Amino acid sequence: MSENDLLLEAFGSSGGDREVFEDLEVAHLLAVEHRILSARQVQGLKVDTEETPHGIVARIRVAEDVRISNPVHLCFGVVHSEGLQQIEMDIVLEPYSSVDFIAHCLFPNAEKVRHAMIARVEIGEGARLRYNETHVHGPQGGVEVVPKSQVQVGEGGRFNSEFNLTSGRVGSLDMDYTITGYADSVTELIARVSGSGSDMIKIREKIVLEGENSRGLIKSRIALRDHASAEIIGSTSGNAAGARGHVDCMELVRDQAVARAVPIVNVTHPLAKVTHEAAIGTVDQRQLETLLAHGLSPDEAVDVIIRGVLR
Repeated sequence: MSENDLLLEAFGSSGGDREVFEDLEVAHLLAVEHRILSARQVQGLKVDTEETPHGIVARIRVAEDVRISNPVHLCFGVVHSEGLQQIEMDIVLEPYSSVDFIAHCLFPNAEKVRHAMIARVEIGEGARLRYNETHVHGPQGGVEVVPKSQVQVGEGGRFNSEFNLTSGRVGSLDMDYTITGYADSVTELIARVSGSGSDMIKIREKIVLEGENSRGLIKSRIALRDHASAEIIGSTSGNAAGARGHVDCMELVRDQAVARAVPIVNVTHPLAKVTHEAAIGTVDQRQLETLLAHGLSPDEAVDVIIRGVLR
């Protein structure tokens, strides 16, 4: 079976629809390690790509006033047990444009794999970008994931990001996102991660609200068991009148797992406001007893509670 077939098989098993890569009206980029297998652009969206010795470079631009009707599908991965994939991505949304990305990162057989991404994103005035990223890892925990993003959200712009890693072992995750929001912009960052075994999770997300009436939300949902560990740092700064930010972190811990949450709020303008909440604990006993009373086994009941936290 070719690498293309292996990657698409993993994509399909993760719930993806393989037909999107055949649809001429859907833009996509499909890459395994440092090889670009397929790419398509649509009217108003330009995709330039190149291969590097250890990864790929992608430059994506959405033209002014263009709203891309179908989500852009990004599919990256390493299908063998060992490998390296380094991705550099530059995304520019010109004013009043709009686009949704659905990204799949697939490492079903990883035993010694490193996946690193550096993303630079510029969202123009009144533009909107939604980025939904889902990881599918194998059971060995042999993946090192290192995503780093720098995002500028222009006046009246909107940026929504969801990061999901709840299938398979995490391995090592070291995420570092920084977003700067200008006047009347809205930023929402949501991360859902489930760790087990000896997984190590580190998430640093920072929103700087530089413009008047800018808004920012950092929301983290983490579930840990066995000997997994997590450190979640959510930082929001309110530096202008009317800026509003909130940091919301919840971590569920079982067995010998260790969790640490560090919410950081910083306000430099008297008319800005930033709040935070963090909760770390084990499975709620009342919820557990309720589910047991409905006939679920203890393991089934815990799984239901964890899935509820990660929704």
